[in-house]
Amino acid sequence: MLIGSSPAAAAAPAGNPYPAPCAGDPAHPKRQLRGAWIASVSNINWPSAPGLTAEQQQTELTGLLDAVVRMRMNAVYLQIRPAADALYASPYEPWSQYLTGTQGQDPGYDPLAFAVAEAHKRNLELHAWMNPYRVSTQPDPSRLVPTHPARVHPDWCVEYSGELYYNPGVPAVLDFDVQVITDVATRYDIDGIHFDDYFYPYPVGTADFPDDAAYAAYGADFPDKASWRRANVDKLVSTLQRELRAVKPWIKWGISPFGIWRNQATDPLGSATNGLQSYDALSADTRGWIQKGWLDYVAPQLYWNIGFPVAAYDVLVDWWSKAVDGTGTQLLIGQTVSKIGTPTPPAWLDPNEMPNHLILNRRYPEVAGDIFFNITKLLTDPLGFQTRLIDDLYEYPALVPEMFRHSGPAPERTALTEAQPTSTGTRLRWLHLGRPHGVEAAYYAVYRFDGRPPQPACDFTDAKNLLGTARAVPDLFNGWTDTSATSGKQYTYYVTALDRSHHESAPSNPQVVGR
Repeated sequence: MLIGSSPAAAAAPAGNPYPAPCAGDPAHPKRQLRGAWIASVSNINWPSAPGLTAEQQQTELTGLLDAVVRMRMNAVYLQIRPAADALYASPYEPWSQYLTGTQGQDPGYDPLAFAVAEAHKRNLELHAWMNPYRVSTQPDPSRLVPTHPARVHPDWCVEYSGELYYNPGVPAVLDFDVQVITDVATRYDIDGIHFDDYFYPYPVGTADFPDDAAYAAYGADFPDKASWRRANVDKLVSTLQRELRAVKPWIKWGISPFGIWRNQATDPLGSATNGLQSYDALSADTRGWIQKGWLDYVAPQLYWNIGFPVAAYDVLVDWWSKAVDGTGTQLLIGQTVSKIGTPTPPAWLDPNEMPNHLILNRRYPEVAGDIFFNITKLLTDPLGFQTRLIDDLYEYPALVPEMFRHSGPAPERTALTEAQPTSTGTRLRWLHLGRPHGVEAAYYAVYRFDGRPPQPACDFTDAKNLLGTARAVPDLFNGWTDTSATSGKQYTYYVTALDRSHHESAPSNPQVVGR
């Protein structure tokens, strides 16, 4: 320790500097994952069109990240492998056509490296969103670059409903996927690897996925093709859980599946719904992955309104909360901004529908936050929802929640050495805690209170006292300016240190500004 421990630190267990009874305001939790998906496939979100210059792409992306910060979010999920291609410098797959308009053409910079640097500058988590099996949204392999793995290994691929896919039943496909994904985790300073809901493709009509030959070759140990298909996806999920943990212990591994595992009419363990079942239609045993501890988090896409007869949002939040309870798997909720203001069903014409989703979530302590799709629609402020986020639902900043499987000690308590009024606000300065002092601080949280110390320990659990966060830089001292301070008013400031897994130190010494 550099300076004496605070009373809050002495009263709490290691890694949790605040007493257990401190709960804070449930309407404004201090710990809440607030994320947004940024989709690149078909240029849905970013880049907005193929062929933009590197500077235009960078300007667009930083604009999206700035918007995320304005909404007081703390994570982005950037799609970097939309279709067996790359929005990064990959040694295995070609540059994505969604960058330049031509598959394999170098965009002149590394988009993922740029995105990570810009996200971390704003202290946002950056999760690399990757599709494991989609090769192309068109069916002709000859339209892929000659060096594409799908052309080098045509036996890996099948065509289904006008698109090309890697066949999940071919063992070499699993090995290749793991190689591609762990390469990204190894070479880039990302915070997580993320899959969405695409495993075996969604069924189209009565046509079956054409994998009879692979099943004949590799499925002898299984009672039926459905069991074999689920085992193929299971093996990818479980292998990545093991391999990613070996690469970097702090990297989060999570999936955002289709919102229904199975219906209760099919399986008594299922939900009171009557929709497509991911277990059967997509060969995705999402509940099984949770039960077996193969995921750090799960973010089911609950893209239905409250009370929807086929698949009600409220019914499914309850089901998923029970599914993760006691497993150590964190629950996030995938939310669809895309439906806000659409007439079918008419519930989405109600400006309170989406806010009511977030309010309902407060009843469930298992729900650790939300991820929104799509960000382009969100920024149009549909039915005032973006405004509602900023002014009410996300009125205060929030720290990213800790994860059960990312346990460990917090960084040492830091020393706040200066709080100085300036023409632009109150300039704070504190000692940066590098590795020689124990767990390295990845970023810092700044707290402000009216009046003089001491502050009750529980005040540090109240989000209204959290001003914001600042990413650590490798200098002896780090700093931040409080631009919202009122000149002449008396404030007390504290700073805490947090690591990559969001374990928070005890508060620093106080600094008082004003009379």
